[in-house]
Amino acid sequence: MLLTTEKHSTVRDFERLPEGTPYQLIAGELIMSPSPILSHQRIIRRLALRLDDFIKRLQLGEIVLSPMDVYLTDEDVYQPDLIFIRKENVHLLDPNDRIRFVPDLVIEVLSPSTGSYDYSRKKRIYCERGVREYWIVDPEDRTIEIMVRDGAFYQTVALLRPPSLLESGMFPGFSMETEEVFSI
Repeated sequence: MLLTTEKHSTVRDFERLPEGTPYQLIAGELIMSPSPILSHQRIIRRLALRLDDFIKRLQLGEIVLSPMDVYLTDEDVYQPDLIFIRKENVHLLDPNDRIRFVPDLVIEVLSPSTGSYDYSRKKRIYCERGVREYWIVDPEDRTIEIMVRDGAFYQTVALLRPPSLLESGMFPGFSMETEEVFSI
């Protein structure tokens, strides 16, 4: 169940919330949702562990896990499930703040209550603001859609289902069995 506010909100309103409040600011609406279910968290953990190991070994940058606010516009502050920052942008991370610049990769794992935002407003804002690559993981359909920014739009470069391999131009040499992502 999602709870939304009636009034139009901005970053200033969002920043007045107590730290740890489970809200995102989407199109000027403060939207609260309960914590994700266990299978959602397992998917995030599996992806984060495999990607983090690969990224650290090759010194490619840094993975950041949700909850982490990413400021994109005055009306949009999202908490993607996984965020990747390339090494040339890691210096922009402030350990005493949230992310106030555009990440290189955003991964969203769909939840029944928030999936429509991931495919609509969030996808559009991520692209407009310059997120280079966007992955949407659908636990119900067991798919991973990899989209790459191509001008003003995202181009789907892969729609993966088990038993295919998860690979991305963002991480040359990385591969992971999609079955591993969705295993129970």
